Amino acid sequence: MNRIGDALVYLNDPFNWSRAGGILDLLAEHLRISVLAVLAAMLVALPAGVLLGHTGRGGAFTVALSNVSRAVPTLALLTIFAVTPIGFGPTATTIALGVFAVPPILTNTYVGFRGVDRDVVEAARGMGLSGPQVAMRVELPLAAPLLMTGVRTAAVQVVATATLAALVAGGGLGSIITLGFRQQDYGAVVAGAILVAVLAVLTELLLVAVSWVLTPGEKRLPFLRARRATAVPEPTSAGVPL
Repeated sequence: MNRIGDALVYLNDPFNWSRAGGILDLLAEHLRISVLAVLAAMLVALPAGVLLGHTGRGGAFTVALSNVSRAVPTLALLTIFAVTPIGFGPTATTIALGVFAVPPILTNTYVGFRGVDRDVVEAARGMGLSGPQVAMRVELPLAAPLLMTGVRTAAVQVVATATLAALVAGGGLGSIITLGFRQQDYGAVVAGAILVAVLAVLTELLLVAVSWVLTPGEKRLPFLRARRATAVPEPTSAGVPL
């Protein structure tokens, strides 16, 4: 409990937020690394997943290879980059996290496209739509929920794993944790862990909202849906509920 109290004291100190290299600067650096990594992964994984899911060719092998790549630790990639021209720093961290984010996006995009009802696809083709039009106008909207789940999973994993950037001079909120360990300031360590956890949860909530907006169909808030489900039906003039 004392360490949690020390963490709260650390987080309540305005100087720790506003100083150069403080929490706000580290947060901006953490977000920049995470956003660039996820965007890079999306640029690679989304087109590949759409193409493979639409054609259904070579997808199983690619997804299996993508899943195997998850077993490669991000820290191992950072170590390999250290002996290459990439070296240490934010660039190495962004590339490693981008590689880490590709598998869930690629897998969910492929599975989402393959999960679209084939009768719907054939009906669209029967209406004269070309292959790209079927993929963009029919399959993509129907696969959007699963696709966004992949993006959300990748983004949360990247935000959490970006803490490793501090180990290779990459900055980010992980710097608070590593510095705390060096100085044996375990209150700062707990504070850094809290910040990373809160950022990951906020990322999850934000992308859940984005997924809800992008998913086709009628939009209803969950609590409104629950109220409507429990509402008592109004009686008609004949005394029979509607």
